[in-house]
Amino acid sequence: MPRTRVKICGLTCESDLDAAVAAGADAVGFVFHPSSPRALTPEQARCLCDHLPPFVSAVGLFVDATSETIRATLDQAPLDLLQFHGDEAPEFCASFGRRWIKALRMRPDIDLNAERVRFAGAAGLLLDTFEPGRAGGTGQRFDWARIPPDIAPSIVLAGGLDPSNVTDAITQVRPYAVDVSGGVEAVKGIKDHAKIFAFMQGVRHGDTRR
Repeated sequence: MPRTRVKICGLTCESDLDAAVAAGADAVGFVFHPSSPRALTPEQARCLCDHLPPFVSAVGLFVDATSETIRATLDQAPLDLLQFHGDEAPEFCASFGRRWIKALRMRPDIDLNAERVRFAGAAGLLLDTFEPGRAGGTGQRFDWARIPPDIAPSIVLAGGLDPSNVTDAITQVRPYAVDVSGGVEAVKGIKDHAKIFAFMQGVRHGDTRR
């Protein structure tokens, strides 16, 4: 039985990073979108990356950033994966010499099969809630029944996940991974360590029901 991988996103300090690692997160996410309350500078991200133990991936989240901004960030922060949350083209995403993930907001008219072909070079697709004018972090879930069963095992599920619903999400969707940020926060940008551990327990419970 496959194990659901977990990314804890929007980390901003060492204590939250330590909690995510101790709880068993496979990856941690650092936000480089200036308008986000979770945004980091490249220097801050480098310090957090230096604090990571082996085998936990560092993921950098960008939203329609310029090539120059991304390259300057990579010069300082040793990111393992890039995560693109804007309207980036596949060729742009692939131009940085890093494996990458493309986030897709679940617009009413989205064709996931077509998007999977378009972004075939991605290491994975992340499905997030659509809200006009927002690139993510809505805190709202979308209708998981919209995910085609043949795509579900390869996607990263995001959007409104928290300790109260992640078990059901894994049971119903059976995704490759789940991604959480606001659902395990005390306030924006600061994690609630008890919620992180409860989320991970919910993931493990969901895995027993897959």
